[in-house]
Amino acid sequence: MTDAIDAALAARNLTLPTPAAPVADYVPAVEAGGLLYLSGQLPFRDGQVMTGRLGEDVDIPTGRQAAEACGLMIVAQLKKALGSLDRVERVVRLGVFVASDARFTDQPKVADGASSLMIALFGEKGRHARSAVGVPVLPLGAMVEIDAVVAIRPA
Repeated sequence: MTDAIDAALAARNLTLPTPAAPVADYVPAVEAGGLLYLSGQLPFRDGQVMTGRLGEDVDIPTGRQAAEACGLMIVAQLKKALGSLDRVERVVRLGVFVASDARFTDQPKVADGASSLMIALFGEKGRHARSAVGVPVLPLGAMVEIDAVVAIRPA
């Protein structure tokens, strides 16, 4: 599977970022009962958090890019926690938080940036349940934050 993921990343001209360190008192991943729970991941571009609010100063295509960047960080955290992406059995759920104006209602369109990436990288194993929620503000002013639950094989 790792070779297929590397090929899918290359085909999209994407590379996995260095997994981000926690910004407070928590861990990036917890394994329990055959599942890996990943803490919320922020979108980085050129080493900087992508900031702004959808419907205010950020458009949907930029929001989708931010969600994709969160998705890349999720995969990087998976690889770090598991040692190999071959242990991934299924992406179970993504929780997507979108910093948005009170009138903005297209959070699902933004979240598709991460969802489409998971399907592109993991195929059918990347299809997942999801929530997409609008919030007034996110840590560090990020425009998107995504957490994940992933079913994994034993080490």
